[in-house]
Amino acid sequence: MPSKVCALCEKSKAILKRPKTGQQICRDCFFYVFETEVHNTITQTNLFSRGDRVAIGASGGKDSTVLAYVLKALNERYDYGLHLFLLSIDEGITGYRDDSLETVKRNQQQYDMPLKILSYDELYGWTMDRIVSQIGKKNNCTFCGVFRRQALDRGAAMLNVDHIVTGHNADDIAETVLMNIMRGDIARLGRCTSIVTQGEDTIKRSKPFKYAYEKEIVMYAYFKKLDYFSTECIYSPDAYRGHARTFLKDLEAARPSAIIDIIHSGEAFEIREEIKATQKVQQTCKRCGYMSSNDLCKACTLLEGLERGMASSGITDRARKRLDAEGPPPGNLRTIPFFQPLSGNPTVIIEAST
Repeated sequence: MPSKVCALCEKSKAILKRPKTGQQICRDCFFYVFETEVHNTITQTNLFSRGDRVAIGASGGKDSTVLAYVLKALNERYDYGLHLFLLSIDEGITGYRDDSLETVKRNQQQYDMPLKILSYDELYGWTMDRIVSQIGKKNNCTFCGVFRRQALDRGAAMLNVDHIVTGHNADDIAETVLMNIMRGDIARLGRCTSIVTQGEDTIKRSKPFKYAYEKEIVMYAYFKKLDYFSTECIYSPDAYRGHARTFLKDLEAARPSAIIDIIHSGEAFEIREEIKATQKVQQTCKRCGYMSSNDLCKACTLLEGLERGMASSGITDRARKRLDAEGPPPGNLRTIPFFQPLSGNPTVIIEAST
C-alpha cells in the first residue's frame, strides 16, 4: 500500500497523525502548524508587549521545555521584543526535582537564557520530603500547589519580570474544569479557563499552550529531540487530579475533540452576580504581604500548622479551629519573608549550571 502524502504540503510523506485534528502530515508541516497555532494564541490574546521581561516557569518536564524552545523561536521569528528568563522552583523532592533541575540547567545553556532557582527550603524552611514525612501523601499536593504558586511570584519579583508564562496545556485546563465541577468550586470554575490571570498584587501569568494538546507537545519534543525530564512526581499518584485525568483520557479516546470542547464549555460559564457578591474580597496577608482572601494567606496558614505540629490545620476549617484553640502562635514561629515586588533596575540572579 503506497505511503500517504502530507495533507498540508501534498509533497512529503506523512509520518504522523495529529491527535488534535486527525490530519496526517509530515514532520516539517507539524512543526509549522504547532508553532503557528501557539503564535496565533499569543497574538490574538495580546499576551505580550514589546520589551516585556518574561519568566518561563521551568520544571525540566516536556511542557516547560517545549514552551521555552518555542517561545524563544517565536520571539526571534516574529520579533516580539521579549527578554526571556527561566525560573525554577525546587520543592525538595529527592529523586525527582533534584534530577529534573539538572535538565533545566542544561536548558539554560541550550537556550541561552538566565536562570533563577528558588527552593521551598530557602523560602519556607521546609522541603516537600519533610512535609510528606509529617503529613503523609493524602494532602501533600495541597501544600505543594499553594507553596509553588507563591514561590513563582516571589522568584519572578527577584528577577523583576513583568510576566510569568507556564506550560499548562489544553489537557491540564480541561482537567481543571472537570475538577472544579466535581468539587462544586464556583470561584475557581469562573476563572480556570482564563488564558491570563493577574491579582492586584501579583505578577501577570499566562498559558500560551492553552489550546495545545499534551500528545502534540510530546510529539514536538520527540521529533525536535529536545532535552527534557520525563519522570512524574513521586508524590502525585494519590492526587485528586488523577481521577479527572483518567476520566478525560476515556472521553478523548471516544471523542478527540472532548478536550477543546470542555475548555470552550468552561469559557462559556458565567457566574451570577449574586454569587460573585458572596465571594471574599482580595486583600493582603497581614503576616507576609502576599495576596489573600483572609487575614492570613493559605501559605502562611499551612506553614503555621507545620511549625506547630498540626499540619492539617491549613486544610480544613475544623482543624483550623483546633489550632486557634491552642492559643496564639509562639513568638519564634518561622514565617515567610514579607512579599515586596521589586521595581526599578532589575537584579538578575543566574544560577551556576554545575
